Amino acid sequence: MTVPGHVMRDVLGSFCSGVVVVTAATPEPVGFTCQSFASLSLDPPLVTFAPGRGSRTWPRIRQAGGFCVNILAAGQRHLSDQFARSGTDKFAGVGWSPGESGSPVLDGVLAWVDCTLWAEYDGGDHTIVIGEVRALASDPRRDPLLFHRGAYLAS
Repeated sequence: MTVPGHVMRDVLGSFCSGVVVVTAATPEPVGFTCQSFASLSLDPPLVTFAPGRGSRTWPRIRQAGGFCVNILAAGQRHLSDQFARSGTDKFAGVGWSPGESGSPVLDGVLAWVDCTLWAEYDGGDHTIVIGEVRALASDPRRDPLLFHRGAYLAS
């Protein structure tokens, strides 16, 4: 039995997720919005996310060898939308500072996780990326930006 993609999307959309922007330092900063992010291992410290196979940004981040996962805070939907667009200057008007790897840490995020590329695997129409955590921090005063059933939750 083959599960139709639209059914899978509808059912698995029941799982509420946070929203992240993965960034890297190349000659110019690059980044993209991603929902498929999770902690993977404490020893060694690993995280995972899955960019789509058609991503034009992921190959540039891969080449950089390091990246920062910026966990968006409530009220940062505009950043999620901005980094999801193709063919635009995603960093226009966005404040950031370099993390330990040089990758952009976006201003006002809930948390950030600076990583080096540890491994990547075939994930069907996505690539499964594993990053080894080098530095991280969070702001406990902020709440997360959440996505559920195809929409952002009001915060």
